[in-house]
Formats: sequence, C-alpha cells, structure tokens
Amino acid sequence: MDPTTDNAGTTGDAATARASLEALRAEIAKAVVGQDPAVTGLVVALLCRGHVLLEGVPGVAKTLLVRALASALELDTKRVQFTPDLMPSDVTGSLVYDTRTAAFSFQEGPVFTNLLLADEINRTPPKTQSSLLEAMEERQVTVDGTPRPLPEPFLVAATQNPVEYEGTYPLPEAQLDRFLVKLTIPLPSRQDEIDVLTRHAAGFNPRDLRAAGVRPVAGPADLEAARAAVAKTTVSPEITAYVVDICRATRESPSLTLGVSPRGATALLATSRAWAWLTGRDYVIPDDVKALALPTLRHRVQLRPEAEMEGVTADSVINAILAHVPVLR
Repeated sequence: MDPTTDNAGTTGDAATARASLEALRAEIAKAVVGQDPAVTGLVVALLCRGHVLLEGVPGVAKTLLVRALASALELDTKRVQFTPDLMPSDVTGSLVYDTRTAAFSFQEGPVFTNLLLADEINRTPPKTQSSLLEAMEERQVTVDGTPRPLPEPFLVAATQNPVEYEGTYPLPEAQLDRFLVKLTIPLPSRQDEIDVLTRHAAGFNPRDLRAAGVRPVAGPADLEAARAAVAKTTVSPEITAYVVDICRATRESPSLTLGVSPRGATALLATSRAWAWLTGRDYVIPDDVKALALPTLRHRVQLRPEAEMEGVTADSVINAILAHVPVLR
C-alpha cells in the first residue's frame, strides 16, 4: 500500500498500517478457525522484530496458521521439518564446490526467507536447534567466516509438541530465551471444531490458501510504518517500574528455580508497547503489560520439581504474581 506521506511512521502511515494489520484477523480466519490470540501474538512479534514458539498437540493448525499469516502479509516463507537426522547446514546453507568454476559457492539454506516455519523444532537434537541461534539473535548466518545477512523482515515461527511426547528434545534455556513469545495453541471448542469440519466438507483444502480466499491485506511497507509508530509509543516511569517489579517477583517466587532475566523484562516492555499501539493508543497502560505477560514470560521461567508435581504451572505462577504486584501510580 502506498504511504500517505513520504515520511514513514507519520500519523497517516500509522493509521493505514494499523488498519491493515487489524484486517489480518479476518483474512487468516478464512483458513484458521478460532485462533485470534495466536494471530495477535504473531503480529506483536513481527512488530517487535521477535520470534515465536508455538506449542500444541498435533493437528491444531499450527503450521496452517503460519502459512496463512505469510500469505496475508505477502511475505516469503519457507518450511523446515525438523527431524533427528537434520544437520545444521540443512537450515543455514553450506559451501558447494562448483566443478565448472573450480571454486566453492554458497548455497543458501531455507533460513534465508522472511518467515521461517521451523516445524516440530523439538524433534531435532540440540546441535541443530542451536544452528538457529545466530540467525535469530544476529539476523545473519556465518559460513566459513563470512557473515551473510538475512532478509528483512525476518521471523522464526517454531512449532513444538508438548515435551511429554516421546522422541523429543526440550529446547535449551539459551534458545528458549531467544523467542519473544510462546503461544499455546489449544484444542478448538466444540463449535469451532464443527466449523472446521463443515469447511472441509465444503471442499476446503488447507494446502491451497489462495483457493480458500486468503489474499494479501498488508505488506512490508505497512509493517515498517507500524514498527516506526510502535517505537514512538510512550512508556511512563511507572509502567517501566511495574514491568521490572513483575520480573523481579518471578526471581523470588518459591515455586521457581529460574526467574525472568533482564532480557525478559525488555521483551515484556516491547510487547506491551506493540499491543498498546495495536489497540489504538500511543501510550502503555498496566492492562497492556498484563495482557502480554503470559506469552512473553511463560517460557522464561523454570518450575521447581516439587511444584510441578503439585500441579503448579508457569502460567499459574505468573498469574499469581500479576495479582499481587501493585501498580505504581
């Protein structure tokens, strides 16, 4: 879409970008039923230049959700099916000897895209999982000492099955911390499941999103204008202190062996700003922090074994902290 002025991030651009990103929900809903919170989480991650971990049992449309988002945003996307025998070079690329020129040339891996779908990332050993670390953090790949920048925008959307399934490798803490948000994809409600089956009975093909009517409603220019507007969203000292107090409370919780790091606090502030802007405000309120606390923090804490045995979850600990940490005024 053409900006209304030459200066990206002005009021006209921001309003157009917000309207375009709001239209994503309706567009993705043509392919995916009842996953508005996950769609919102993915959009927030794009605005914050972060990455997303999607967790849910097989068959709840995790892969379809990411493909629909890429189609609606007109982004290039590639998919990697993570398996126990996948090598790091299968993700990042490698040097290939060309017999015609008698020289090595770099062959790009699937990570060179706008939206990388890392399907079932916990099915591959840590060595291959860690091959994404540099790409996620530095937005580049280094092969044979040469750094190669990745396209912009760049987002990793990794799916994983719950860790209690056999044959999985839990992601190490260092890599979990690189994901901006962790979104849990629940089983659909009874009515949503009826709607899914009704669509399939009417001929819906999840492999053909264009036939399902999914069309681009926004593009990289809208995303860049939105990011510029989010960067101007005001954060008061009271909100900053509120974020810090929440994160510090996780470090003191008797149910946790690992609390939220300063990087996690920075992430919560960033996602809160993005959510405030998406809801139509240019300033952050405590409700924005509360709305994004679970997806931003749940993967950054670690439960004590005894608490886990008693049925305590990361979400329940964070909710308890949100209920007790006072909002400074």
